[in-house]
Parts: sequence; C-alpha cells; structure tokens
Amino acid sequence: MNRAFVIFIGVAVIVSGIVAASALFTVHQTQQALILQFGNPIRVVKSPGLHVKLPFVQNAEFYDARILDLDPPAQEVILADQKRVNVDAFARYRILDPLEYRKRAQTDANFRSVFGSRLNAAIRAGIGKILLGDMLTDKRAQVMAVIAVQMKTFAPEFGVEVVDVRIGRTDLPDTTAQSVYNRMRSDRVAHAARLRAVGEEQKLRIQAEADRDRTVIVAEAQRQAEILKGQGEGERNRVLGNAFGKDPKFFDFYRSMEAYGEALGEGTTMVLSPDSEFFRFFGAGKPE
Repeated sequence: MNRAFVIFIGVAVIVSGIVAASALFTVHQTQQALILQFGNPIRVVKSPGLHVKLPFVQNAEFYDARILDLDPPAQEVILADQKRVNVDAFARYRILDPLEYRKRAQTDANFRSVFGSRLNAAIRAGIGKILLGDMLTDKRAQVMAVIAVQMKTFAPEFGVEVVDVRIGRTDLPDTTAQSVYNRMRSDRVAHAARLRAVGEEQKLRIQAEADRDRTVIVAEAQRQAEILKGQGEGERNRVLGNAFGKDPKFFDFYRSMEAYGEALGEGTTMVLSPDSEFFRFFGAGKPE
C-alpha cells in the first residue's frame, strides 16, 4: 500500500512537471512572443518575464525586439546619364507586431527576400533619376530620404518599423571604372599639355622682352659711353690745347713722356743713336 502510494506520488509529480513545462514560458527582455494555438496565432506577449499558456495546445514563437539589419545583395543601377554603378544599400528595422509579421512574412528568410526586393526596387527608382556626379553631393542624401519614406510606408504591411535606410557603398563596374579612369587620364594629359604650352609661350614672351630690354639697355649704355667719351676727349683736347698755348715746351715734354711710356714697355729693345731726337729730354742740359 505504501509502495503504491509512493509510485502514485512520483507519477503525479512527473506529470505535473511535464504539464508545468508545457504551460510556462519565459520571454527575455530582448524578445517578444507570439502564442499559437494549433498553428494559428492568437495573441502577442511583449512584456518580459514568466508567462502561462495552455499546455500541449498552445506553443510560443519568439521574435527579436531589437533593431535588426536588412542587407540585400548589391545591384547594378543605371543612372540618368546612362552610367552604371553597383549600389549596396541596407536598412535597419524593428518588429512591432509579431502577429502581422507572421501573417505576411511567415518566416524571417521570406521577409528578407520580399522586403529586400522592395528596397532594391526603391533604390533603382530613386538613384536612377540622378547623375553620377550627384552621388557625391547633397542630392544623394535627398534621394535617400525619399527612399526611406517609401520603405517606411511599406513597413506596416509586415508589422515592422523601418528605422533607417542607407547606401553602404557605391562602386563603378569594372568596365565603367576603366572607361572613367581612361577618360580622366586623357583629360589630365590634355590639361598638362595645355599648361606646358601656356608655360612655353610665357617663357618665349619673357625671353623676347628680356632680349629686347637688354638690347635697348646696351644700346643706350653704348650711346651714353660714346657721348661721355667724346666729352672726355673734347675736354682733354681743350685742356691740352690750353696747356700748349700757355707753355709749348711743357706740352712737347708731356707728349714725349707719353711716347716714352707707350714705346718703352717691359722687354722692349730699341736701337737708336744716342743723339737721336727721341732722347732729347734725356740729355744733361735743358731742352732747346
């Protein structure tokens, strides 16, 4: 009797544990739960803690309550100027209504596929209206703001809230990048050639102006030199003329000294008679 009672108590405890495990569930503070009854969603539990459900009849599915990321594959977009770019966009979203989310998306993979396709479609429509150069201006932010509004409009259909939409990276395709690089290189080469041509032109002009100024300066200097030389010669002749007029003998002596200085240089050898007229001032007496 006592043994049967103990077995009964043990079985009751085990069954109670199984029922309790099936009836109780815990919602983490970063999660929210959707209660399903025979596979049909009936209610949402968002408050964290220990909660109760019907055992064996109901089960709980958990969804993240934090901000999640949606990063669809990069796609090639044709811009308004027919340039092609690879655009890698992403979105940040939060699940607000797990019930609606499960009805429309069913699974996370399906949601990412469907909503990611809508994001890429919005990116193609928005980016396709601008030029390649606009991708580096404030117009890019304006286009992204419009795309974000569109995605936020779609979000309630899936029970989610779109927090942000961004373009993570924009690259040119290899063929386009090479073409742009070649065009930029050609432009730089042409610009460098223009600069060299302008520099060469300026160099020749400056050299011509310098040569002209040099010729003018040298000619003016030579003219001034000839004028001064003539004035000096004139003054010299005037002085010598005055000296000759005042003392002819002194003038004769001065001219002879000049002749001696020019004729009797270093290493000069002259063969003359001692009584030569050339040496008349070297005699012991006074010149006649």
